[in-house]
Amino acid sequence: NRKIGFVFQSYNLLPKTTALENVELPLLYNPKVSARQRRDMATKALEAVGLHDRLYHKSNQMSGGQQQRVAIARALVNDPVIILADEATGNLDTRTSYSILVLFQQLHSRGRTIIFVTHNPDLAAYSSRNIVLRDGKIVSDVINPNPASAKEVYDSLPAQND
Repeated sequence: NRKIGFVFQSYNLLPKTTALENVELPLLYNPKVSARQRRDMATKALEAVGLHDRLYHKSNQMSGGQQQRVAIARALVNDPVIILADEATGNLDTRTSYSILVLFQQLHSRGRTIIFVTHNPDLAAYSSRNIVLRDGKIVSDVINPNPASAKEVYDSLPAQND
């Protein structure tokens, strides 16, 4: 719980709780984190994924992309050393997808290991290593010494009207 953050493809949010409460959940199992710290850490994680205006919305009040970002914030709230992300950008629009890739690249540059599962081969350009599996077997394992910058692409995309 404290070392590995999980981003599930199906979100796995608790339906009758707010975004903030969903993100606080992993922190409930850490007795060293006070209620106030939990709230602050969860708020920062939601802000990091662009949901500062949805803190008190319940799952059924959010779009699929917003729910996915809550799930990502929940995975990041403990500042884990490993993040397992299953199709973390699969339900997001292009601009939001790149904002999440920027966040993951920043985390990786700070020493975090990101295991990003995707069916989108275009995302391989943003990773430092790409392992392709077929029928449960590794068919390629390639080191990418110069991953593309998600920030450059994100900055070049037109702003959205929220």
